Amino acid sequence: MDEGGRERAETPRLGLSRLLQPRSIAIAGASPDGATMGGVILANCERFGFAGDLHLISPTRSEIGGRPCVTSVDALPDGVDALVLNVPRAAILPAVQAAARKGVGGIIVFASGFAEAGDEGRRDQDEIAAICRAAGMALMGPNCMGYVNYAGGMALTFEPAHPQPLGTRRSVAVVAQSGAMASSIRAAMQGRGIAVALQAATGNEAVVRAADMIDQIVTDGQAAAIALYIEQIRDPLAFLAAARRAREAGIPVVVLHPGRSKRGQEAAQSHTGAMVGDYALMRVAVENEAVVMVDTMDELFDTVAILHRFPRPVTGELGVVTNSGALRGTAFDFAEDIGLPIAQVSPQTLERLAALLPAGMEIDNPLDVGTTGFAKADIFGLSTAAMLADPAVGGVLLPMAGGGPSQQRAKAEAIIPEALASDKPVVVAITGDSSTLDPDFLAAMRDSETPLFRSPERAMRAFGAARRYARALASVADRAPAAGSLSGWATAGVKPEYVGKQFLREIGVRVPHGELVVSADAAVAAAAEIGFPVVLKVQAEQLSHKSDIGGVMLNLRDEAAVRAGWDSLMRNIGDAPIDGVLVEQMSAPGLEMVVGARHHPEWGASVMVGLGGVLIEALDAAELLPADISHARAVERIRNLRGAKLLGEFRGRPARDVDAVADVVVKVGAAMRAGIGIEEIDINPLMVMAVGEGAIALDALIVTAA
Repeated sequence: MDEGGRERAETPRLGLSRLLQPRSIAIAGASPDGATMGGVILANCERFGFAGDLHLISPTRSEIGGRPCVTSVDALPDGVDALVLNVPRAAILPAVQAAARKGVGGIIVFASGFAEAGDEGRRDQDEIAAICRAAGMALMGPNCMGYVNYAGGMALTFEPAHPQPLGTRRSVAVVAQSGAMASSIRAAMQGRGIAVALQAATGNEAVVRAADMIDQIVTDGQAAAIALYIEQIRDPLAFLAAARRAREAGIPVVVLHPGRSKRGQEAAQSHTGAMVGDYALMRVAVENEAVVMVDTMDELFDTVAILHRFPRPVTGELGVVTNSGALRGTAFDFAEDIGLPIAQVSPQTLERLAALLPAGMEIDNPLDVGTTGFAKADIFGLSTAAMLADPAVGGVLLPMAGGGPSQQRAKAEAIIPEALASDKPVVVAITGDSSTLDPDFLAAMRDSETPLFRSPERAMRAFGAARRYARALASVADRAPAAGSLSGWATAGVKPEYVGKQFLREIGVRVPHGELVVSADAAVAAAAEIGFPVVLKVQAEQLSHKSDIGGVMLNLRDEAAVRAGWDSLMRNIGDAPIDGVLVEQMSAPGLEMVVGARHHPEWGASVMVGLGGVLIEALDAAELLPADISHARAVERIRNLRGAKLLGEFRGRPARDVDAVADVVVKVGAAMRAGIGIEEIDINPLMVMAVGEGAIALDALIVTAA
């Protein structure tokens, strides 16, 4: 109950709705001076024509602009929806405590010096967050810049803001932990003629986090896409759930997240107090929910420009229509550079294109229409339609020299109807950098919301991101199930190899024929049964790196070699306690690979596959994969490894059994999700034989939790 005896059934998420769409607002630190933060906030409310109750808090003024002031939060009426705390850091805690007593819906805190400043600031931030959660109040910040709700007609930020009516246009929501980044993304969108429904800067995210903002945006239903800049995802499970809801609602989420480099991680730590986790694990997990990860601001702007207009792209490769042979050639080169496939169009499509152009022209994709467009501008629309009709094509890019004003307008008239009728992205790129374009052409492109670029290369990078999104959408149902009916372990820790291999056999991963023995005579007998040559390996929990202490003897070809190998092992390990010695069949040569898996406390399980030996580091030849990846998707990712040429026929050696590697990846991923406490699985090496001959786990390490 609050002081007025009302039931407090609200949650911070309900408080967020009140904060973003307030019927009553209180501003602590309001000012008549338009050059101050308090003055800007008040001016924003006036520019946006806020018609609800507006309460001003000032300990030194009795009124501002004819509006009365109260001296403190405690003097407010009960139940104010939104409270802006434009006050010094030292005044934040008592103001939040008072807001909780008064039943405020949500609070915006601009002040810095909290979690981003060190341990003391983090403790203070945690205290105000706990108060807000207990009271059901949303808290945006601290260390934030507030929001501009263009769709809802409200701006609670210290950045001067002006209403931007959305009309019937598709819009974008912008969410960023950085206020400067939020403003930059919003400005970039509006500069392209893309309407922005919401701009929110969440700062340190003590209570209101990215996941809450995504959920609110999906619930409001105003935005066709979400542009997100985030330095740490603080509640991974909530974020993944919100991403799923956005995907199901048909709203793409495009994310720029620093932290690929060590210095990037350090910058994020100092900026918003983010405790940056494992970037690669985060990326695998969110992309598995069809979040579109991008690497640069340009790619963020450009990808959102395409996906807000075409939010459900279909799988397929790129079709290109140009009026320049030079652009055709550079399109081939750059597409290969960034791994963007150019579609192999069908013979029927080639015939359709050939019928549109004079005899003797080269008919292919990319298609150069040459000078045909000077006299017959409809060639751009007709050739686009032919490309779009091909099932192999997932979208069409038209990189072109624009020509004069009349030619630009004619191009727009030909292309726009095809773009409006298509679910596949249609994008125009007019070369010439910042050269002036015809105003009527620009207006036509903006009115039709046809994405317009000045750089073919930027457009192609964005197409690559849109293609990844289309493929992620198509693979949502293509997931491997978790393994069932697996036995666990009574104790936690590192398991010796023979135990790990017993488990691999249980999940269907092939291991060498072998036997655990405790004497030289037993080793000789086991070797005779297995067949020479054999391997001897010391087995003990504390000896996970056996080779380092001389605990492995290879290629023992007869009884004498086995006995000599046994004696050498015993001398090397001294008095160390062991479970025994594993006698195994010596593997035939093949290609060494690595399959590993890890359970992250925040992001859950993932699987790694890579080339073995020094190649995994020398070539960075490894891929991190979601633990529920399907066999078909695993095959595709394995074939795209750096150094993947080694998987095919290479220098007289046969192609390798990639299907067998994918089978191991899927089975390991399924075991990681079986709920039996596996923390890590490491198969190194996995010996991969020729096509049809399978793959064998030659060493295995498993770590389990308590």
